[in-house]
Amino acid sequence: MVAPLVEPASELTIDEVRRYSRHLIIPDVGMDGQKRLKNAKVLVIGAGGLGSPALLYLAAAGVGTLGIIDDDVVDESNLQRQVIHGQSDIDIPKVDSAAASVAEVNPYVKVIKHQLRLDESNVLDIFKDYDLILDGTDNFATRYLVNDAAVILNKPYVWGSIYRFEGQVSVFWAQEGPQYRDLYPEPPPPGMVPSCAEGGVLGVLCASIGSIMVTEAIKLITGIGDPLIGRLMVYDALEMRYTTLKIQRDPTQTPPTELLGDYEAFCGAISEEAADAVADSTISVATLDGWLKERADGGRDFILVDCREPVEYDINRIPGSVLIPKGEFLSGAALEQLPSDKQIVIHCKTGIRSAEALAIVKAAGYKDAVHVGGGVAAWVNQIDPSQPAY
Repeated sequence: MVAPLVEPASELTIDEVRRYSRHLIIPDVGMDGQKRLKNAKVLVIGAGGLGSPALLYLAAAGVGTLGIIDDDVVDESNLQRQVIHGQSDIDIPKVDSAAASVAEVNPYVKVIKHQLRLDESNVLDIFKDYDLILDGTDNFATRYLVNDAAVILNKPYVWGSIYRFEGQVSVFWAQEGPQYRDLYPEPPPPGMVPSCAEGGVLGVLCASIGSIMVTEAIKLITGIGDPLIGRLMVYDALEMRYTTLKIQRDPTQTPPTELLGDYEAFCGAISEEAADAVADSTISVATLDGWLKERADGGRDFILVDCREPVEYDINRIPGSVLIPKGEFLSGAALEQLPSDKQIVIHCKTGIRSAEALAIVKAAGYKDAVHVGGGVAAWVNQIDPSQPAY
């Protein structure tokens, strides 16, 4: 149990008392707790899968000021899980769509929109005006950036993560317990952990994890209960099982006192080997389109390899491709399937996995192998928009 994060507001209006009456009759919350919620300033990073339920429930709970950071626009593929947005919001900035939904839920909440990408140049200035941060991002560079900025400013933050059927939640506050770097001292090797866009996520999982994040936020703001400081809660939706693991401070970790120069470089989108491999061996989807036409006319011979997973291949594909998942390149099994007398052309969804596969192929002696920059996503966008995107 920790002290309440914010001081209570001076009063609740009659309308606010009516609205929050179910909170007010809970002894642990009461008038004092609700006034603290009203006085709180909470920043939600990402108006996506986790940000959607978090923003809706923070607003419904009566958090007085909500900040929303997101630089993206609403896409149809978001609607399977990002419940703060609707069909009419497609192509609208997510911060605008989310702000409109918050206003519908609770007109007494002040919304501050940050339509930008969080990075080293703005994170400290943005964070300093908030009492608490909720991090629902899906990339490691931003997670380490959020952690370091929060430690430097002594801000607590609630962290959530989702993938397929599993979610994780914890509260990081260097003043009271471990930081994110105590749990994950280093980012995973490039390409080892797929994003939700590559691996998928059960839509309703976002609600399960997002609601837990809001529960932790309310506990911190009002000073009730035992927050997840020093604990990691893991949720397995398939087994319907919650597991709580203890997190200890790592004595070898020195809390950051300044931001890194480049978090993208620190986390590495691709390995050094892959970066070297693609340096002069990347073709565009327009070039590939021309090559495929030449191959059909008998003027060029090559094998086009799709290194995505079978479920992705079922959604869309580049015509004439052969499916060999990336895992088979990592195990070496893919090399047994590749002809030695043809050029190898590899693609994935966006170019990350194919870059890693290309490095393996080149190391095996296929010196003229190339990969397709932008992958099938670029193909659908630029060459064949009749296919669905994901």
